[in-house]
Amino acid sequence: MKRIKLVVAYDGTAYHGWQLQPKEVTIEGKLNEALQQLTGETIQVIGASRTDAGVHALGNVAVFDTESRIPAEKFSYALNQRLPADIVVQSSQEVAADFHPRHCDCRKTYEYMILNRPFPLPEYRNTAYFCYGDIQINKMQEAAQAFIGEHDFAGFCSAGAQVKTTVRTIYSLEVQRIDQDRICIRVQGSGFLYNMVRIIAGTLLQVGQGKINPSDMERIIASCDRSQAGPTAPPQGLRLVEIKYQEVE
Repeated sequence: MKRIKLVVAYDGTAYHGWQLQPKEVTIEGKLNEALQQLTGETIQVIGASRTDAGVHALGNVAVFDTESRIPAEKFSYALNQRLPADIVVQSSQEVAADFHPRHCDCRKTYEYMILNRPFPLPEYRNTAYFCYGDIQINKMQEAAQAFIGEHDFAGFCSAGAQVKTTVRTIYSLEVQRIDQDRICIRVQGSGFLYNMVRIIAGTLLQVGQGKINPSDMERIIASCDRSQAGPTAPPQGLRLVEIKYQEVE
């Protein structure tokens, strides 16, 4: 028996999120189906980040155990012949039998894309949140600094999250206008609560629109009160960029 680690990219538009759900089409479900076709074994992958419906990924991570004699690095090629075009395995490698993608120390990087122009562009309808009007990037950048470090982010977590602690560490949070029409919020942290990145994005967007003062951000975080933060931004603007594990890398 060996454990294989997959790095998976996907367009989440057509899926009901990552996690396997009865009667719903999910990323995890498609990976399980492809692996079972390939190996003849009953396989259930373990994912690092259970992204929501409509959320995308460039580098989500999953592992599975198999007795197949297929070389670890060949699984990516074989799986991509069996997966739909909107799910692509970027790499595959063997890892230690006790490696667990959710229980090992890592750094996760997410990006949230905002399309800021007078009218929407069809090509971004599934990959960015359209928002017209003036957005003050400098104020968003100022407010973003309050998130850096270890904090209790209970106020930036949607109801229903089952976690032992709401304390998380954010290593970096950047807001940049990457071209005339798009604003990118890029955040790297030790881990994130349910909808945490989307709530951060919604809150920073309200700062940019003048609805929240940047100087209030420390108070909002410290309050641990969900009603003090901004709205949860829509899923289509979010993508998981990468997950780095010190043990594996």
